[in-house]
Amino acid sequence: MDGRRQLSGGQAAGARPGAGTRAAALAGLAGPAAFTAAWIAASFLQPGEQVFAVQISGLAAENARYPWIMITGFLLLGGGALAFGAALRRALGGWPASGPAPAVIQAAGVLTIAAGLLRRDHLLLAGGPESWHNHAHDVISAAAYLLMVAAPVLLARRLRPDPRWRGLAVPLVAAAVVSAALLAAFYGLPHEPWDGLLQRIAVSLPLAAIATVSVRLARSGCG
Repeated sequence: MDGRRQLSGGQAAGARPGAGTRAAALAGLAGPAAFTAAWIAASFLQPGEQVFAVQISGLAAENARYPWIMITGFLLLGGGALAFGAALRRALGGWPASGPAPAVIQAAGVLTIAAGLLRRDHLLLAGGPESWHNHAHDVISAAAYLLMVAAPVLLARRLRPDPRWRGLAVPLVAAAVVSAALLAAFYGLPHEPWDGLLQRIAVSLPLAAIATVSVRLARSGCG
């Protein structure tokens, strides 16, 4: 059989990925980068508040200053997760060979978009009465966090036996474990002055792990 017919990640062996395929792979880097840039910028723009005093969701609240910055960050992170999950699934041989990690990443992306659109009412937690979309945001965010922690673990399990991805399994699991511990502290002590910083670190760890896989995927030819 002609070697060109052997498929790897949905492409013929040795074929160069198209610009769209590479862009989808790099969406796993672009989304987290945009989200991180958004919360960094928005954190410095809240008058009268310390930089990390406001939780990430509060930066998109109705009474936040320039809430569109953080809303855009949510939307770009979610959209990037959807595109990256699709590229990753193809690179890992499609379903079911890819395992559940790509679907979990995409589900987290959908929830992230929903969290950005269903905004909190107030900049701070003790800001007053809460609407239905504020409560919905909290539930959706918690579910998104769970998926964000689960995705690197599932991905590490799938990538570990594959020599193309050697060295990524341990960092992926480590990022997920540390993130889970920090999120537990974050939810356990929601009104501490350092809680916003704790949240930012907890969220950034799995996003950095996914971004690392994204870069490796793009460099390897997306499959």
